[in-house]
Amino acid sequence: MKRKPPAASEPVIEPAILEEAKRSVDAGDRLKPMAKCVVCGSEATPNPVEQLCWVCRRLKISAWRDVEAQVPAQE
Repeated sequence: MKRKPPAASEPVIEPAILEEAKRSVDAGDRLKPMAKCVVCGSEATPNPVEQLCWVCRRLKISAWRDVEAQVPAQE
């Protein structure tokens, strides 16, 4: 029984796509540097208005809701 000669295999990823991916990594396409949270110091989104991490932002929103819920009860 004879073996078949190895067939020329096609690349899994097209060379054009692979080259574009390599250029994008080399070109310095990086994520924006993360800012520090003003409350806890962890990574936060670079928002000039409020530099809060997602945890502190959720706590702030939760606190606003609690205050709004208590105001009608006191009247």
